Amino acid sequence: MNFDDVLPAFVAEASELLREMEDGLLQCTRGTPSDETINLIFRSAHTIKGSAGLFGLDAIVSFVHGVETLLDRVRLGEIALGPQLVQALLDCKDHIAVLVAGAPDAKHGVDAGLLARSGQLLDELSAAAGGSVEVHGKAAHAAGASGAAAPIGDATTESAASGGWKISLRFSPDVLLTGMDPIAFIRYLTTFGKITKLLVVEDDLPALSRLNPHRCHLGFEIELETAEDQARVEAAFEFVRDDCSLKIEPLVVHASASDGAIGVRSASALSLPTTPGAARGGALAGAGGGASSVGSPAASVGSPASSAGPPASSVASSASSGPSSVSGPSGVSGPSGVSGSSGSAASSASGRVARAATTESTTLRVDAARLDSLITRIGELIIAAAGASTAARRSGATDVEESLSVLTSLVEEVRGSALQLRMVKIGETFSRFSRVVHDVSRELGKEITLEVSGEDTELDKTLVEKIADPLTHLVRNAIDHGIEPADVRAQRGKSAAGVVRLNAYHDSGTIVIEVSDDGGGLKRDKILAKAQERGLIDAGRTLTESEIFNLIFEPGFSTAEQVTNLSGRGVGMDVVKRNITALRGEVSIRSVEGVGTTMSVRLPLTLAIINGFQIGLGESIFVLPLESIEECVEFTSEAGHDFTSLRGEVLPFIQLRDIFRIKAPPARRQSIVVVRHAGQRAGLVVDALHGESQTVIKPLGRMFRKAECVSGSSILGTGEVALILDVAVLVRQAIARSQEGERLRLTA
Repeated sequence: MNFDDVLPAFVAEASELLREMEDGLLQCTRGTPSDETINLIFRSAHTIKGSAGLFGLDAIVSFVHGVETLLDRVRLGEIALGPQLVQALLDCKDHIAVLVAGAPDAKHGVDAGLLARSGQLLDELSAAAGGSVEVHGKAAHAAGASGAAAPIGDATTESAASGGWKISLRFSPDVLLTGMDPIAFIRYLTTFGKITKLLVVEDDLPALSRLNPHRCHLGFEIELETAEDQARVEAAFEFVRDDCSLKIEPLVVHASASDGAIGVRSASALSLPTTPGAARGGALAGAGGGASSVGSPAASVGSPASSAGPPASSVASSASSGPSSVSGPSGVSGPSGVSGSSGSAASSASGRVARAATTESTTLRVDAARLDSLITRIGELIIAAAGASTAARRSGATDVEESLSVLTSLVEEVRGSALQLRMVKIGETFSRFSRVVHDVSRELGKEITLEVSGEDTELDKTLVEKIADPLTHLVRNAIDHGIEPADVRAQRGKSAAGVVRLNAYHDSGTIVIEVSDDGGGLKRDKILAKAQERGLIDAGRTLTESEIFNLIFEPGFSTAEQVTNLSGRGVGMDVVKRNITALRGEVSIRSVEGVGTTMSVRLPLTLAIINGFQIGLGESIFVLPLESIEECVEFTSEAGHDFTSLRGEVLPFIQLRDIFRIKAPPARRQSIVVVRHAGQRAGLVVDALHGESQTVIKPLGRMFRKAECVSGSSILGTGEVALILDVAVLVRQAIARSQEGERLRLTA
């Protein structure tokens, strides 16, 4: 198995585990953590260490081992998980993320600065625990610093002087074909303690002429000095339990334990791979199949060992003493805790393996670039199908039209399924803000509570990735500018802890994300005065409340009296609006001074393909997003009015012919398309209604990006280009014109 092919799977899995670890640590800041939460944090660290060990990523193994050592003491109730210790663990989690991100380059060595930082963080971790825990593994640090794998005979932890375990291990002949490397599992045991003796059993080794390099014919007798319990050692072999016979017995360390015994090869005589690529035949469980790149184990062991020791057939597999649910080197974690009883450990392990198998059969990781390419091809297919349908209608061939109708229906289903693949829940993005709130509130000395709702709301993955930074700035801004200090909140009769809320929901074919706070609100007069001072508006000009609030999006605008690490330079809100606008979205503000502020970000559900509704103006065709349309009615209005009556309600409308300067004469019977945006309705007067169509969104060229009322373009079946109208802008213009016309009529 190629190291470079499998390593991305390790990086992806480790990143997910680190998010789980961070979520668990942040839960610990909100009160007394449960045993389940502590076990989750411990398992995440343990799994990352085991997976990194299989890849020979010693810098990660060494550092995470120190973190795991402390977490084990927390898990056993020997150390309390206080705020200072949680923060130290969060810093360690961040450092693990840096080490994991650099894993692809680790074969060229680990940066000395990162190794120094590892030692510094472990010292800080020990200090946060009261200095009562030794988290440094001396041999492991040496291995990590050198960039080479530690010899199997060296201890990576302080081994227990009182004893350990005698392990009889026989791998099945087909273990290499499942992607597992026996040598890597033995090497992983060195993270538990010190292997003092290792016997290679060769009773099943065939003659050289019949030797298959893809099959394992060796067994191992191992003496391991360690303070770990039996369930923990068994967990190292959890994901080869079906491909090995395993027996573990207590080891009594005699005075001559360090001396070589007759018929037993010492650990240092076993030549393990010392290059990153050599120890990675097994890699991650589920990351890929194929034979191990190590080849025949006999090739890496050296000369034949003595036949002393029990033969493979005499070693029984203990059915009642399976591994604990703490994951071993395969790197797959599960929700159960570590069990001290071998029986319950076996049950837990089998449950985890069953769940893992189920997940593997129903979930498949797909590279985002491949998915984007699929969506692009489907978009071209939609355009081609529309062109074929147009040609069929013109030819008058009924049978061809019917066939193309079936084809178009199938294309629509494929399009819907493909777009659904790109839809992800926004909850994962929301969960990341727990850390943002924790860090910023800690820096500012404020007590903040984060409340989240609408986590199951789905939107395009591309949008999720691009909206993360703007949302982060809005959350930080709410904490810094919105939430008042505790003494001010007390004077206003508020609780000492401020609240920041994240909410998401669908509305008229868009997704709305709200960032709210219960702070002091925006100071309308202060914003207006600052804008006049900077010359953004003329003195005496009357602005609506919405227009005043929108001034904070002007470049360089800030009302902060002091410049801090978080705010005061006027850089940020203008970037937020620019980034959201680039996604065909918009941001609006609602605020009540002394009560709080809500920032609403409205985005399209997808940037690729939408259900459109074609309308005609003269000879030109335009497209409206179908989700924004409520109904279509016949156009009626008194001359000179820019509003009409719709079932007794006033409906402002706008003539699209005037907006786009259509010179062709209007149709004898025009229609009004009633559209809705952000809770407001308006009518669009059009010449013709051409009906629904699948619309592939094409971005506008740089020259046309500032064109008003247009959000994109599309290619019709005839090959012509149709502009996609920006409903948000049109609704605002229709309402503004109607209000202005009413004001002029009242003053006339």
